[in-house]
Amino acid sequence: MDKIINIAVVAHVDAGKSTLVDALLQQNGVFDSHAEVVEQVMDSNDIERERGITIYSKNCAIRYKDYKINIVDTPGHADFSSEVERVIRTVDTVILLVDSAEGVMPQTRFVLKKALEQNLRPILFINKIDKKDARIQEVVDMTFDLFVDLNATDEQLDFPIVYGIAKQGIATLDPNDISNGNITPLLETILKQVEPYKGNENDDLQLQISSLGYDGYIGRLGIGRVNTGKIKAGELVTLVKNNGEETSFKITKLFVNEGLDKRQKDVAYYGDIVTIAGCDHISIGDTICEHGKPNPLPPIEIERPTLSMNFLVNNSPFAGKSGKFLTSRHIKARLDKELETNVGLEVEELPGSDGFKVSGRGELHLSILLENMRREGYELSVSKPQVLYETIDGVKCEPFETVIINTPSDFASTIINDLQERKGLLLSMTTSEDNYTHLEFSAPTRGLIGYRSSFITNTKGEGIMVRSFDSYKPYAGDLSTRKNGVLVSMETGKTLGYSLFNLQDRGQLIVGPATDVYVGMVVGIHNRDNDLNVNPCKNKEMSNTRSKSADDAIALVKPKTFTLEEALEFIEDDEYVEVTPDDIRIRKSILDPNERFRVNRK
Repeated sequence: MDKIINIAVVAHVDAGKSTLVDALLQQNGVFDSHAEVVEQVMDSNDIERERGITIYSKNCAIRYKDYKINIVDTPGHADFSSEVERVIRTVDTVILLVDSAEGVMPQTRFVLKKALEQNLRPILFINKIDKKDARIQEVVDMTFDLFVDLNATDEQLDFPIVYGIAKQGIATLDPNDISNGNITPLLETILKQVEPYKGNENDDLQLQISSLGYDGYIGRLGIGRVNTGKIKAGELVTLVKNNGEETSFKITKLFVNEGLDKRQKDVAYYGDIVTIAGCDHISIGDTICEHGKPNPLPPIEIERPTLSMNFLVNNSPFAGKSGKFLTSRHIKARLDKELETNVGLEVEELPGSDGFKVSGRGELHLSILLENMRREGYELSVSKPQVLYETIDGVKCEPFETVIINTPSDFASTIINDLQERKGLLLSMTTSEDNYTHLEFSAPTRGLIGYRSSFITNTKGEGIMVRSFDSYKPYAGDLSTRKNGVLVSMETGKTLGYSLFNLQDRGQLIVGPATDVYVGMVVGIHNRDNDLNVNPCKNKEMSNTRSKSADDAIALVKPKTFTLEEALEFIEDDEYVEVTPDDIRIRKSILDPNERFRVNRK
C-alpha cells in the first residue's frame, strides 16, 4: 500500500498553477525522455488551450521517494469556483500560489477561505520571483493579513513559504538563492507539512463523489477520495444520494491516477483518489458505502448561480444554414448532458416558449457552454444576461463583485467616473512610483455587464481589471449601461460597399461588404442613443448622367467584430445574440420594424 498525500494547487487566474503542475510532472519522470512536452499539459480542453485558462479541475499523480502524491489542478477564474469548492474536500493540503508582483487578488481570498474552512494547513508558494517589479516580502505580508482576515487558526497562520519560478521548474526556501534549479524544496515542504493519509483497510468503505466524468464506452464516471476502507472492482456497494435515498449498484470499473493516465485497478485503498463506473445516476455529493451499511457524509453545498440567460430556438431567416442541432429537443438534450458534470449550472424551461432559462456563476461560465455548443453544431438565440435577485430579510438584494483595477494614472479619473455611473463604490486608491493607479471597487454585477470593452477603450488597452463575486447586497437602483443605439437592417440580402460607405457617418459598422444580412439584424452601432433602421444593401443608381462624385473611390473603415462574450455584453433587453457554428450575429428580438415600432410605442 502506498503512502498517499493529496494536494490541490489553487490561485488566482494567471498565477501559474498549470505551469507549476507541469514542473512537478516533468521533474518526477512522468514524461518519457523522447516525448514531446506540451506546456500546461493539464489544460487539455481546446477552449482552455486557446484562452490560456483552466476551466475544469483535473487530477494527476506523481511518485516521490516512497510517497504517491495526487495533484489536483484547479480553475483560477471566479466563474468556475464551484469546481474549487468540491475538490477542496478531497485533499490534505493546498499549495496557494501568489504572484510576486500582483500579490493577493480577489479569487485568492475565495480559494483560501474554502481551504481554511476545511481545516487545511496551506503552503504558500510565491511565484515569478524573477519579475522586475517583484515585491516578495510585501506580498508575503499581504498574504499573512489575508489569513488573519479569514480567521485562520494559529496552526494555519504558521504556514511554510516556498519561493520559485514555476516556468523554469525552480523552487527554493531562500528567494535570493535559485541555484538549485529544481522543484525538490517544494516536495520536501509538502512531506514535512502533511502526514500521509491514515486509515485501516478493514474499515467500512466510505467515498464521497466530488467530480463527474463521462466515457462513451462505459458511461457516467464518479470521482472522489476513498475516505475509509478499501474499494474493489466488481463489488456491490450502497449509494446514499444527497436527498437520503439509498440504492445499490455494482462497481464495473475502477481507476486510479498514475502520472497523467488513469490505470485500471482491482482494488484501491483509503486516501487515494479514484474514478468508478457502474452507476448512471450518480451525482456530486453522493456517498458510496459498504453494502448494507449506509454512512453518508454531509452533502456538498455549491454556491448558487448569480446570472442567467435565456437559450432560445433560433428563428432567424438564416436558421439551419450552418448548424445541425436546431430544435428545443436538441437544446434540452445538450443542457441535460451538461448538468451531469457542470454542477454550478441550473436549467429551467421557459413557459410558453421554445427556450430555457440557464443560470450560472457569471458571463464566462455561460459563454464557455455556448462556445462548446456552437462547436458541436448547435444553433440558438441567446438573450441579454440578467442578474438573479434574492430577498434577504425582506430586502431585495443583488450580487455585488469586488473589482480590482490597475491602470495608468492618466485614465484613473475616467475609470472612477464610469464605475460610479454603474453604481460602483470606490473602496481604495493607491498610486505607485511607476505612475500606475491601483483601484478597488465594490460594484453590482448588473452594472459590470458590458463594461469590459469600454474599459479597454478608455485605458487604451493598458489597464488590467479583475472581478470576483463578493456577496449579495441591497438593490443599488436603476442604471443604464449602454449609451448608444444600433443600426438595424431593414432589407434582406448582401451588403454593398456603396451603402456601407454612406452609413459610416451614422456610426461604427459591425459588418463588412458582401455579408448576408436580414431584416432586423444589427449591422452597426449608432452615434446617437436611438436605434436607426437602415438599408445596407442599396446599390448605386445607374444613369447616363455624369456626376462629380462618379469616380470617387470608396474607402471603408474596418468593421468592429465581436467575440461571443463581447456580443453578450453588448446587447440590450430587446436584442438577441444569434449563435451558430459559423457566425455570431446580433439581432433584434422582434425582426419586423413595423411590429417593433408598435411595441415600443405602447
